[in-house]
Amino acid sequence: MVRVIMHGCNGRMGQAITRLAKEDENITIVAGVDPFDGITNDYPVYKNISECEIEADVVIDFALAGAVDGLLDYCVNKKLPVVLCTTGLSEEQMARVNKEAEKIAILKSANMSLGVNLLIKLLKDAAPVLGNAGYDIEIVEQHHKMKKDAPSGTALALADAINESLDNRYTYVYDRTDRSEARRADEIGISAVRGGTIVGIHDVIFAGEDEVITLNHTAYSRAIFAKGALTAAKYLSGKENGFYTMQDVIG
Repeated sequence: MVRVIMHGCNGRMGQAITRLAKEDENITIVAGVDPFDGITNDYPVYKNISECEIEADVVIDFALAGAVDGLLDYCVNKKLPVVLCTTGLSEEQMARVNKEAEKIAILKSANMSLGVNLLIKLLKDAAPVLGNAGYDIEIVEQHHKMKKDAPSGTALALADAINESLDNRYTYVYDRTDRSEARRADEIGISAVRGGTIVGIHDVIFAGEDEVITLNHTAYSRAIFAKGALTAAKYLSGKENGFYTMQDVIG
């Protein structure tokens, strides 16, 4: 049984993970951390992770970027692996994450969905074949109207997977309104749509002569990210120090 501390337990993702963990006989949440009250959990909840003295095997983090530094302090001190799901970390914070991965096991990915990470793996195989054959590459991502950043971190991760498999010869283009010219061969266009309650849709388009190949991932609920986080926690528990991603989890 993998024992988890849920960092950010009262947020939407923290509650989604809490619900799914109850249905998984191989994992249990033994404590939570969240500064906000108003939600009753089946485990003790602390305002700050530094107050938690409950034994655990791994931490799952879905909190705020400002809380990550204290989280890392705690995990290094306790020698606890951490599945780091919080987005929007600064360059300084990411540099620290990489440094602390020499002391503990840290897993971080732009997207925790198993499906998205399988898509990344497929793109690494497909992109060299289609890119070298002259297919133009475009990525269109869609999210709910409340999402503030654009393009999504997942869209950039998809673009990076393609670019890395093709010797990083592409540049990213986010807006063509200031240009009056034909599309260049060495660019990946990335477009963002915001509206309604769209959880997340990503289309990777390979457009060639007389044919188009589209690889798509559609998220219908946030549960897929919760499932991925729990799978990652079970994978990371007991692992050696180092930096891991969901690509390691799917193999």
